Amino acid sequence: MLRVRTSGNSGSGHGRGAGLSLALVSALAFGGSGVAAKPLIEAGLDPLHVVWLRVTGAALVMLPLAVRHRALLWQRPALLAGFGLLAVAGVQACYFAALSRIPVGVALLVEYLAPALVLGWVRFVQRRPVTRAAALGVVLAAGGLACVVEVWSGLRFDALGLLLALGAACCQVGYFVLSDQGGDAGERAPDPLGVIAYGLMVGAVVLTLVARPWTMDRSVLTGTAHLDGTPVPALALLAWIVLVATVAAYVTGVLSVRRLSPQVAGVVACLEAVIATVLAWVLLGEHLSLPQVAGGAVVLLGAFIAQSSAPAKGLDEPVAAGGAERELSARGTAA
Repeated sequence: MLRVRTSGNSGSGHGRGAGLSLALVSALAFGGSGVAAKPLIEAGLDPLHVVWLRVTGAALVMLPLAVRHRALLWQRPALLAGFGLLAVAGVQACYFAALSRIPVGVALLVEYLAPALVLGWVRFVQRRPVTRAAALGVVLAAGGLACVVEVWSGLRFDALGLLLALGAACCQVGYFVLSDQGGDAGERAPDPLGVIAYGLMVGAVVLTLVARPWTMDRSVLTGTAHLDGTPVPALALLAWIVLVATVAAYVTGVLSVRRLSPQVAGVVACLEAVIATVLAWVLLGEHLSLPQVAGGAVVLLGAFIAQSSAPAKGLDEPVAAGGAERELSARGTAA
């Protein structure tokens, strides 16, 4: 494990650049999940059934990695359970349920209060100081959210849908915090791909009990769904959700948090809301009003200020551990 400082070092710059690139790829991958899922929901699938298909399919793809890293079952059982319950089952179930009641863009903008909530974790749980600028960011995010939901109209959007989106935001805090667990433990760090694999398996088990997939209308999967009137094979949308918006998104997202920090990764992850909103506008015809667009921009600005002003990881933490192959398979993947 190479230990270098984060300032004035080319290795550090390379590690941070790779981390930012991974975070951007993760935001792009996650951003397309709602656009692909909503047509399936509108075609007749229950939101929980879509989540179950997504998580179970991804768990099957990651099964070989779970077998390879089976030692994690007795080494880090609490981490695996927490990741599965919050970062997988909680986030996805709340978000997809919100999609069935409110527009994709609104659901994601509410969910992306999470970076500001991460700041609360840093301040009140980790008891680390935060700046006034960070507090200002939280206030801006809350004010922007008020514009997104148009509070002056008496909350035009479904109240339960907004509550579910807020639940997704709270669970996403768990995603950022748990993704960072063990990142500074050197060779004893839990392999991120093993954590993801078992998190997906735990999520699949929990969602099986909640979603009761045996009641699912399977005929929807053999038919077509519609993207703003354009017919698309339902299985093609499901494949995108499983392979890109879940497997690729989680792998790149967790690796980015390990290389950066929950705060910095949260900043880049805010782009997911922008990506999803634009895709929903173009592909689903979900047009937002000018105040909502402005409010969304303020939410993202507030989250950016809050996270940029929060304390980052220490300067002497490991940021690189070798080539890409080692990063994806060896224990002690880059922090």
